[in-house]
Amino acid sequence: MSGFGVNGFALSHLDALESEAVHIFREVAGEFERPVILFSGGKDSIVMLHLALKAFAPAAIPFTLLHVDTGHNFPEVIDYRDRVVAAHGLRLHVASVQDYIDRGVLRERPDGTRNPLQTVPLTEKIQSERFDAVFGGGRRDEEKARAKERVFSLRDEFSQWDPRRQRPELWNLYNGRHAPGEHVRVFPLSNWTELDVWQYIAREGIELPDIYYAHRREVFRRSGMWLTAGEWGGAREHEVVEKRQVRYRTVGDMSCTGAVDSDADTIEKVITEIAASRLTERGATRADDKLSEAAMEDRKREGYF
Repeated sequence: MSGFGVNGFALSHLDALESEAVHIFREVAGEFERPVILFSGGKDSIVMLHLALKAFAPAAIPFTLLHVDTGHNFPEVIDYRDRVVAAHGLRLHVASVQDYIDRGVLRERPDGTRNPLQTVPLTEKIQSERFDAVFGGGRRDEEKARAKERVFSLRDEFSQWDPRRQRPELWNLYNGRHAPGEHVRVFPLSNWTELDVWQYIAREGIELPDIYYAHRREVFRRSGMWLTAGEWGGAREHEVVEKRQVRYRTVGDMSCTGAVDSDADTIEKVITEIAASRLTERGATRADDKLSEAAMEDRKREGYF
């Protein structure tokens, strides 16, 4: 798919998506006072940061970063996050779920996963730092609740999302108006697909954490997914741990993110694998989305990403 840009030059679909995202970043920089980028070290937040850097180059990006840290992260992802922050001289805010558990504000869930516990640290950090725009890497193809999102998604003073309050976005015109105490979640990758993300990573030569490529890892089977046999959320008595060749399509907690069997150890092989897949990345690999039929929408209404 391609169109034509200025002077008749061909514009690929990746160029069009990149241009749209760059426009969104610049629009937010012009409209808001204290924007922040959610950055976890996952592939979508990596692409989002890459686009932000391109949008303002050669100047520094006028935003800080925020990671809501569950404490159950893949070590490879945290190492990558810290390297990127240091390499670009960025400021990273960290909201720690463990801190809230230690203070008795939150309690561990019976299933051991902490992804659903991120909402309170996220919303309180937004309020304490007075962030008025929060960039997220959500895409409409990921999950049915995210398909409802606008690019500029209004959140009330409690960071809650109400689909009925969302505004029309015609002709790429975005309305960032909000009352004091409210903020806007901004999704520059809304119109991207998983395949678009990987093709863009290949085109731009973007480095990713190793877990996105095929590797040998100890895993066990639960609810139709291969979960990591690690420090958190390990195998139960009846579950068998085995070493398999796997990779991760999406990254959350070690306790709730499933791996997929894969021999795709290069970016070209990953792209081929995704093109043939009939399951979305979250539908295939995220246990926290299977807590109920509306698990993601329920969390978004409460203030989740």
